[in-house]
Amino acid sequence: MLSDSDIIKQQARCIAHEIRNQISICDVYSEVIRKNLEQMNVKNATIEKALSCIQKSSKLIGNNLIDLKSLNNIEPSVCNINQLILNSIELSKIYIFDKNIEIIHNLTDDAYVSIDEYKFLACMINIIKNGIESIDNKGHIKIKTSINNNILTISISNNGKPIPQSIQKDIFNDGYTTKKDGSGIGLYLCKKYFKEQGIPLILKESTNKNTEFEITMQPLRID
Repeated sequence: MLSDSDIIKQQARCIAHEIRNQISICDVYSEVIRKNLEQMNVKNATIEKALSCIQKSSKLIGNNLIDLKSLNNIEPSVCNINQLILNSIELSKIYIFDKNIEIIHNLTDDAYVSIDEYKFLACMINIIKNGIESIDNKGHIKIKTSINNNILTISISNNGKPIPQSIQKDIFNDGYTTKKDGSGIGLYLCKKYFKEQGIPLILKESTNKNTEFEITMQPLRID
């Protein structure tokens, strides 16, 4: 018999799935309208702004729904790590808004890992989003992977404002935040989700030049 908590998680996941289907339809039809207007050579700034707003909202809602899907128990599957990282980058770009931020990736050869896809995406999006928020206007996010001694390392860094040395030990604590409107749950859940899968997540460094998070895991051997 399922506990109340498990029932709520299942319901949340089902609701997330249904909402995501609907916002996908909104996104598709927004693009259809845009293409039809182009074919008719119709230019209307108000309509274009509305369509862009709908599509941005759809992406933001979609990212939040990934968090809901990740509430379920761990469901690992064999995933291409490069594809997961590229997906997380694409989903994270919506948070750039009007900033001049470049997301640069340098990925090693394809590697496969056993991991919960939604939890991984939720964590990567959260870390990248934090990096974007730390940059006032212009900067970069760098994501790179490497494999040494059968250990896959994922590095996510940014050149935004550093995390003060005095609070670096607290950033993964539940409820800890320095943001006025922050919940203090983002990095805590990232650490928790990865730990549940035996994957270390650490803050490697945070200086005036570079803030870097590091994830390490063991790639699968695919014959």
